[in-house]
Amino acid sequence: MILSFQKKILYLFFTIYFLTGSYLSLTNGISHDEYHEQQNWIINIASVKDFFLTSSYDDLLNYRDKYHGIAFQIISQPIQYLIKDLVIYYNNTSELGGLLISKHFVVFLFFSISGLFFFLIINKITKDFVVSGISTALYLTYPYLFGHALFNPKDIPFLSFWIICSYFSLRLVEDFYLKKKIKISQFIVLAFFTAFLVSIRIIGLLILIQYLVSILIFLQITKKNLISLFFFVFFIYILNPIFWHNPLELINSIKWMGKYPQNICTLTNGSCLYSLSLPSSYYFIWLFYKLPILILIGYFIFPIIESKIFKNDVVSIYYGTLLIIAPVIIIIFILKDVAIYDELRHLLFIFPLILIVSLSNLYIYLKKKLFYIFATLVLIFFVMENISLNPYQYTWLNSFSKFKDIEKNFEVDYWGISNKNLQKKIIEFSGKEKIPKSICIYGDYYVKEFLLPHNFECFGQYGEIDDGKQRPFIAYQNLRNVKRSDPKNCEMIWSDGYYYTFYKKRISTGKLWYCN
Repeated sequence: MILSFQKKILYLFFTIYFLTGSYLSLTNGISHDEYHEQQNWIINIASVKDFFLTSSYDDLLNYRDKYHGIAFQIISQPIQYLIKDLVIYYNNTSELGGLLISKHFVVFLFFSISGLFFFLIINKITKDFVVSGISTALYLTYPYLFGHALFNPKDIPFLSFWIICSYFSLRLVEDFYLKKKIKISQFIVLAFFTAFLVSIRIIGLLILIQYLVSILIFLQITKKNLISLFFFVFFIYILNPIFWHNPLELINSIKWMGKYPQNICTLTNGSCLYSLSLPSSYYFIWLFYKLPILILIGYFIFPIIESKIFKNDVVSIYYGTLLIIAPVIIIIFILKDVAIYDELRHLLFIFPLILIVSLSNLYIYLKKKLFYIFATLVLIFFVMENISLNPYQYTWLNSFSKFKDIEKNFEVDYWGISNKNLQKKIIEFSGKEKIPKSICIYGDYYVKEFLLPHNFECFGQYGEIDDGKQRPFIAYQNLRNVKRSDPKNCEMIWSDGYYYTFYKKRISTGKLWYCN
């Protein structure tokens, strides 16, 4: 009876969570990667058609981002087209704007699904339904991940499928250890999900190292492993059109994405660090400021609880694999000098692994009652932060950062989500001041998708106003927190931003000017 009540509470939480998150995702701004993701899909689909008609696809071969995977879009695109008209109507956007925002729902859907697999994994370690439920709630409401889950079309799907692959691989090892009958279908399913992960982002190949950590237990089933390997290679080939003309493009893909030629500066603890020349300290600075303080504590108490957690072999399989893989991946990134930017968005997939290890440590160390108290307090804090920061939860920093001037030391809107709020003020201001719709608006590429339906017709980049554009015009500044000069002789008419809980200074994410 008690377990039934606990399940009802968990189901109620998930229902409220999913409905709230779905709504927020469909009313969010458009991030700068979403145009590129859509273009990747268009180029790949057109090239696939050409391949079957002419056995050639030069447009894809000559495309700059040809190594960007499109696997997730195979799922998202049908759903996007199914709901886009409703999204266009509700948000009053252009056709393209509605299509791009529609993907937000699919991204959030898969993040929510990842919560189920997060629960299944941590429940294998703690063997406690309530602890696993609270831990999963913390994972799903963690502002840094929740914010990305409202729109991030690349990193969140990758994170979600990493967790899914982790569960199926660990479950396979467990079944072998317990001498259960192992079906070939289990290997095919794992091979498919792994190939799907790699086809979202080529660094998904790193999960093979994670498999190696846990698969050593059943190396003796060589025959079935070969079957799994065959389907893994087959699915990778099918899901990546760029490999069709030459499978060796897989190697080129790894080299290209490891040193992606976009030298972006990320404001890191007050320093501007460029993606193609990152110091190793970059990773540890961001982990220190991005991970919740309770999680940091939980991770570093491992030596205290180590003797308790490795008493059970099945628990050791799950816990040991996740404990080892996160630091190994960071070390690989450092040694290979991989180009990353935008904080740790390219390493989002290790955050759930760290959370599982830390929360398991805390459960063992604190015991049930204290765990319930601390976890519940953090959960309440997460909800407060999500409300305060919306829609900028993805920029979330832990309370250590609040001892610093956040705007001067860290990124505050590197995705440009403020364009949704900025367009509302542009419409409001132009109507109030009776400004003609022919006026030019200079900013990023994306606000126009919200303004085209309102008959605005002239758009340009913020940097173009330095060339002495004809006045009057409207200018807005958002995106990266890199110092840029304000437009000269212009009146600032609005500033977007948010407040952190327990932090008095307002964080500015976007500014709007009228230049007469």
